[in-house]
Amino acid sequence: MKRGLLTLLFRIAMEKRLPFLSASGAGMAAVFAMAALAILSLTSCTPGPAYHKPSGPIPAAPNYKESPINFPDDQGWKVASPQDSMLHGNWWEVFQQPELNDLEAQLNINNETIKMYFENYLVARAQLRETRAQYYPTVTINPGVTRSHSSGTLGPETSGTGGASGATTTDITLPLEASWAPDLFGRVRNAVKAARAGAQVSAADLENERLLEQATLAETFFEIRGQDQLQKILDDTVKADDEVYQLAEARYEVGTDTLVSAQQALETLEAAKAAAEASRITRAQYEHAIATLLGKAASDFSMPVRPLVSQPPTLPTGAPSQLLERRPDIAAAERQMAQANANIGVGYSAYYPALTLSASGGFATGAISKLFNAASRMWSVGPSVSETLFDAGLRRATIQQYIATYNSDLANYRQTVLTAFQQVEDTLAETRLGVQETTHQQLAVDAAQKAYDLEKWRYQTGLDPYLNLLTIQTALLAAQQSLLGDQVQQMTSAVQLVEALGGGWDLSQLPSAHQVTERPPHDQNVIQQ
Repeated sequence: MKRGLLTLLFRIAMEKRLPFLSASGAGMAAVFAMAALAILSLTSCTPGPAYHKPSGPIPAAPNYKESPINFPDDQGWKVASPQDSMLHGNWWEVFQQPELNDLEAQLNINNETIKMYFENYLVARAQLRETRAQYYPTVTINPGVTRSHSSGTLGPETSGTGGASGATTTDITLPLEASWAPDLFGRVRNAVKAARAGAQVSAADLENERLLEQATLAETFFEIRGQDQLQKILDDTVKADDEVYQLAEARYEVGTDTLVSAQQALETLEAAKAAAEASRITRAQYEHAIATLLGKAASDFSMPVRPLVSQPPTLPTGAPSQLLERRPDIAAAERQMAQANANIGVGYSAYYPALTLSASGGFATGAISKLFNAASRMWSVGPSVSETLFDAGLRRATIQQYIATYNSDLANYRQTVLTAFQQVEDTLAETRLGVQETTHQQLAVDAAQKAYDLEKWRYQTGLDPYLNLLTIQTALLAAQQSLLGDQVQQMTSAVQLVEALGGGWDLSQLPSAHQVTERPPHDQNVIQQ
């Protein structure tokens, strides 16, 4: 109904059917006044569905299913009770590794992927301000000077400068034009809502990527320390194999052992040396990966060798109901839904007419000295209304597209929540059961070491052949490598659990509507070199 009244009002005004309207400035001012009244009466109209934050599939249990709290008989790693405070800020400090703390500080400043996501966030904020600019009029000025000459055959002379051959004229204009398309039916308001939610999506994506890069650095840090520990094991193995080889050679030379045993011992020694060199390759690759995470050239970065000595820390997991407020990827998925919902309103606004108010004024004369005289003034003013009568179903299809996008985002949001709970439960189970696995593997290493020491003595005394020692030696090395793998996995699983819980982030850190709208500092408007 309001749409029809607005169309009729301006049709009557433009056809001058109201008795107090004329071509004078007062009459056209009345047209603008009427338009303003119509705007004030219609600005409350905002089409589109109201947005309601959806509820995620939150477990009713007070604790996670795989939490060690639910397994009081298990020995080993423990988590803090849900009532303990959650992780905040620099979550990696719970591992009590000063070197890791320093590396994480460098990453937060120099990581190029984080910088890219930050600039994407600034792009989204700028797009929001671009959309908000549609609320306001556009004012332009277009001064100009035109010098023209006409042929004398077209009429009598109009200027003494042209002579009998024609006339020369000068036109000087100084026009000022203004136009405004008021947001009568919420197109701009919904577009601003969509852009604002989009900026918040970008902010959450930035925090999610920051967490991913921090966790990747922490995992790689413990991997390289595990590789240093493996290098020590392999170097010790090479030393032990060399001693056995020297013994086998000596026994062969005195005739108490065979050449086969000596060659087998040599083969074992060379294989151990090859494994040690392969370990150095892997270590170098981890080091290069850390350099890239820190935004440094791999050629300019190195880390000292320090074998792994860390133990997983006690981590507060919180209650499952808190997870939706702790994960930036869940926040991004929810804000993406809000953006899609606002776009539906933009689609509905296309069914309503568009009003444009325009006015121009200024001066036009043939002599610069008369530019600002009263006789040189010019002006025009008037509204226009446009409405689509037929579009072959374009608007309907557009709205259906936006609704389908919203439903897709809703499914993505719920899937993101489900995946988040899966990741937490996975890492809790891996960490809890990993402690028991490591305990059993340590016992296996102790038994293998005792067996090796006994068998080595038996070989040295000539009681057993070298093949028996080789078999037990191979089992010992495999047990040692498995134990180290379990220990490294404990540390990386702890990092993955922190990541699954959202690190130190929470929903209160998501920028508000005001924060994403405000202008960035001046130093962020500089092209990087």
